[in-house]
Amino acid sequence: MKNILIIATDGFEQSELMKPKSILEDAGAKTTVASLEEGTIKGWDDGNWGESVTVDMTVENVNADDYDALLLPGGQINPDVLRMNKTVIETICEFNRQSKPVAAICHAPWLLIEADIVTDKTVTSWPSLRTDLSNAGATVVDREVAVDGNIITSRNPSDIPAFTQALQDAMSMRTKLEAA
Repeated sequence: MKNILIIATDGFEQSELMKPKSILEDAGAKTTVASLEEGTIKGWDDGNWGESVTVDMTVENVNADDYDALLLPGGQINPDVLRMNKTVIETICEFNRQSKPVAAICHAPWLLIEADIVTDKTVTSWPSLRTDLSNAGATVVDREVAVDGNIITSRNPSDIPAFTQALQDAMSMRTKLEAA
């Protein structure tokens, strides 16, 4: 069974956490939601506060060794808050150092910029982040999913099926390489 860490806080784009989480769990994965504080976090859904999600642990208690991949949902508020947290950025860097899949959708590539892991990578995102990504040294494309090594990015909620499939494919490929 694959273990997938999801890092989010209040203001995550509801569909970008809930739909991939559901798809991955339906495929047999175990997901863990980590956030800045214990309790629950509230999604953002179509211009209003949405559903709450239970936090399984705080980011301070995360050990990247315990997970096969990292999922970073977007929304404007969520990644903007998370990118200011040193532990969140260190955790993203650790997943990257271990060459584990790091999947970021919509505004979540802001976190990849803050972690300094997009230089010379081909990525995509919500349109308003594309200049930021380019300035950070990434090659920016406009397509539903971009995969470059262990970095997986997508633009928006309509890309969730391709985004989640790319994450599943990356985990499968990693398993095959580790078994070889």
